[in-house]
This record gives sequence, structure tokens and C-alpha cells, in this order.
Amino acid sequence: MTKTPLHTFHIPVMGLAYTIDSPIRVAQYGISSVISIADDELIEKMRNFYSTKFNFPYEEITQKFHDYRAERIKSYLNLVDKIVKEKFENFKTELTESKTALENFMSILPNTSDIKKGFQNLLDDGIAFKENIQNYIETHLFSGEIDVNIMTKLDKDNFAKNEQLPTEFNDAHAALRGFANSNLESSVVLSAGMNPRLYSYFENFKDFFPNEKNELKKKIILKVSDFRSAMIQGNFLAKKGLWVSEYRIESGLNCGGHAFATDGLLLGTILEEFKQKKEQLVQSAHDLMIKALQAKNQPIPENPLEIKITVQGGVGTAEEHEFLLDEYKVNSVGWGSPFLLVPEATSVDQETRDLLMNAKENDFYLSNISPLGVPFNTLKGTTNEFLKQKRIHENKAGSSCPKKFLALSKEYDPHGICTASKKYQDIKLGELESKKDILSDSEFEKSKIKITEKSCLCVGLANASYLENDIKIKGQNQGVVICPGPNLAYFDQEVSIKEMLQHIYQGKSILRTNDRPHVFVKELKMYVDYFRNEIETVSGEITTNQLKKWNTFKANILEGIEYYQNLFSSTFYFKNEEEKIKKQFDFYKSELNAIQIPNS
Repeated sequence: MTKTPLHTFHIPVMGLAYTIDSPIRVAQYGISSVISIADDELIEKMRNFYSTKFNFPYEEITQKFHDYRAERIKSYLNLVDKIVKEKFENFKTELTESKTALENFMSILPNTSDIKKGFQNLLDDGIAFKENIQNYIETHLFSGEIDVNIMTKLDKDNFAKNEQLPTEFNDAHAALRGFANSNLESSVVLSAGMNPRLYSYFENFKDFFPNEKNELKKKIILKVSDFRSAMIQGNFLAKKGLWVSEYRIESGLNCGGHAFATDGLLLGTILEEFKQKKEQLVQSAHDLMIKALQAKNQPIPENPLEIKITVQGGVGTAEEHEFLLDEYKVNSVGWGSPFLLVPEATSVDQETRDLLMNAKENDFYLSNISPLGVPFNTLKGTTNEFLKQKRIHENKAGSSCPKKFLALSKEYDPHGICTASKKYQDIKLGELESKKDILSDSEFEKSKIKITEKSCLCVGLANASYLENDIKIKGQNQGVVICPGPNLAYFDQEVSIKEMLQHIYQGKSILRTNDRPHVFVKELKMYVDYFRNEIETVSGEITTNQLKKWNTFKANILEGIEYYQNLFSSTFYFKNEEEKIKKQFDFYKSELNAIQIPNS
């Protein structure tokens, strides 16, 4: 049976913990969300917690179990699937038996929804209501997708004592195996770029290949930042007979968590290219997949399978949501950070949620705290930052590094070591101390900050769930790391799921201010600031390649501004803000032109 999504938005993955149980919370309403499957320790604790809560038997999967990481992930996903199905059946019964419950449910559906209109017709008709509504619900309602996220860079080699284990026991490989062997019929979202070795591993699992009915039991979603990346990755997988069912376009900078800046390509121009070239994307992948499936003697779809295009990153109003759906024909719009203020939807401890509600624009910043060396959107005033600075002040910088998911540097240890760990920072600080006589005080302090600013994300991004659910936290106190996008600066209140959905669909605004910049303007500002910082902080000899990169970056932003100016002159959206938005584009254009590229 073809599933018609109830909603035109989805909740993307957030951190390790913030959406760890979101499907359990919201899937019965038809809302799709994404679980991070990076932290098997957190996953095992949550399996214990929910097994107890819903009276399911629980037997711990310890690290002594063979393939414990994949087994933990598979078992948790199976439990989530079971709980979601049970909650969904109960919800359907409630809708059948209570008109009030049905009316409340209808109030959180899009006004354009055919299913909402169908419900209203049945309510208006009133004849054999219970029987008709029950049949309608069974035919038209589906629970939201229980999707999972794998950050492809988190594919650390693993060892048994000093012997390296086979590649399939690498972190991302084991996570994929856990999902592939689970009962879920959903998608894996691959983020952070291409990992050819991991992508090739998909071939080991038949659920990712189409069956005789041209159906995929398990699907692949690629999170991408531009069309070129989508084509390269999609074709790479297609050559293996694997189909990408969705390209999830995320703003390079105006997002939560790790920020992968484009070469100055702005979100609107990227979306326009996907709209113009979608058929090229589809046909290219289809042709390559057919050849691969023929070689594998697998069932061959006569026509290309469905490809969805979705977008996320910084969206904050009903008008922006509708505009993206209408202008770029995307299938869904991701709403992430605002849901951190919805206790019904995400796992956040109250202290951190209070911090989010009280934060202002200047409290959200693009940091260098990630051990991956990738810019990371975060927030001032977290408990993690306080505890980290306290250790630095006491000359005890660095984390005990209990989980080692980010122990990827092999500079000092062939097994890998995390740059946020005390072990790594002690070595680096010792090397820095030996150069103290040849460095100025400012150079010394700058280098020290660069070493010690790294945070233990493995623990910090998981602790919120432990705190919220009163699960004991062992080991060194790391506090909580939170990774919202800067868009959250304009939201300042804890709200219900109903209030958030009415904000998204019906414009019943929950924003703290009417002065929130348009999603495209905010991203443009971030790119101009990013470009300025890149040039102001450069050190050493500037290469020809660096100059070429900067010039391309600037040219792409200018091209994006011109595209926006034409777009906002022709669209019937945002007419009340048109003049203000155009002035903002002009302002950032002048700001950009004022930035001088060295030696050019």
C-alpha cells in the first residue's frame, strides 16, 4: 500500500540524544523523525529504560557479547518499532472513539491535507460515524517513519587488545549492520560526506535492493549540501545497484551541529539547481543501477524508483515553510532546533531547555569545539563549557574519553586518540610549553586555547537523555553539550506539539520577535561572516589554490545575492517584508565587496 505522508515536515537528527526516542514520542501522529545510532552505550541504556516503562523483558547486551554494538542497535530499533506500533494502534482507537481527540488531531494537520478534508467530510456527514471513521483511519493513517542517522566520518577502527578487528566492526559499519538487521522498514540518513568503504558495505544487505514488486524494504537518504555532491554520491551507489530514495539538502552553515560550509553556494541557488536538474539526477542513477542489478541477477525496476528532495536548516515561519514547498517543489521541510523546546518531541533536560529559552542571538555561535575539526554550531553557557573551563583553570584540561567514538587522530597512537582527551591535550600542551621561549605571550595563549577548546561531544551530547530520564551518569562530569542552529534565537518558550505544528502550518506564531531575519538572509549573513573570518585569520603563505578558492567563494555568494534579488521581485510570498529583505541583500552585498582578498 502506498503511504501518503500526513505531514510536510520532518524532525532531523539532533545530537546523539535529542532525538534518540523522538519516534516513540511523535510517530503516532504521523511525524517522521531520525534517531542517531552512533552511541551504542546510550542506546542500550534507553532500551533498558523503555523496556521497563512499557513492561517488555530486558536482557543487557554487554561488551562481552560478540558484535555487541550492532546487536545493541538492532535490539533498540526493534523495541522502538514495537512501541510505536502499539502506540499507533491505541491512538487509532482513541480517534475512533472520541470526536474531541479526532478534532485535536485534525488541528495539527496541514490545511491543504486531503486526509484532513476527508475527516471533516465524515464529521459533517455524521452517518455511521464510528464505522466510517474506523475504515477511513485504517486506509489513510500511517505512523511516522523511524529513520536513523549514521555520520559517515564516525567509522573508527576497533581493536581486540592490540589486534585490529575486520572492517565490518568499524563503528559506522557496525551501526549500519544493526539497522540493516532490524525489523524496521525505513531509511538510513547518511551525513558528513562520502565514505566509499561504508557505501560498498551496503551491498551485503538485500533489504537495500528492490524486490520483485519494485519495493525497497530499507532506503537510503543522503544529506547533501549541493547538487554536485548529490550526483557523485548517488551515482557511486547506483553503480552498486543501490538507490538513493531522498536527497536531504541542508544549509551549509544555518543548521545545528556540525556545519559543512559550501564554496559560497547559498541555499536558494542550490534548491533551484535541484529543481531544474532533478530528472538528470533520477535518470543518471536509474541507468547505472539497471546495469549493476543486471550484473547481480537482481530484480530490475522498469521505471526509475521515487526520489524525494527535502530541505532543512534555519526555517522558522509558516510562510517560509509554504514557500519552500511551493517554489522548489520539495517533498518535506526539516524543522530541527525549534523542537528542542517541545518536551513531547525531544529528549532535553530542563536546565538545558531553560538555557535555550533564555538565549539571545549572540549566544549562538559557530565554534571550534568539535574534535572532528569541523565548525560546530553551539550555545554559550552550557554546563559542559563551565566544567571544561574549570578543568583548564585547574591545569587538568581534557576529557577522560570513556567512549572513544571520536578517537580518530593517529598522530600519537595507532589505535586512535581523541583531540578532546586529556591524553592528547597533555602531549600537545607539553609540546607547546617547550616552545614558550620562542613564542609571544599572545601566540602562546592562542595556541593553548586551540588545544584545550575541544569538548567531549560523545558524553556531552548524550547526557541530556540521562538527566531527563534520571539515568545514572558514570565517570567524569562532562555536563551537557547542546548543538542548536542559530534560528533558535528567535524562539523563547516551551510549547506543546500542537502549538508547534500550528506555528508551522497555520502561522499561529510562537516567535519571540517579529524582527527575525528571513531564512535566506540569515544564511547569507553567516556566509559573509564566515568568509571575512577565513581571510582575517589566515596565517602563513597564501597559495594560488587558496586565492582561487576565495575568489570562487565570493563569486558564488554574489551570484546567490543576484538570484535572490530576482526571486523576491517575482514571488508573491513575503510581500510585507519585500523592501526590508531587498535592503538586507544590498547591505550584505556591500559588506562582502568590502572584504579584500589578499594579493588579488
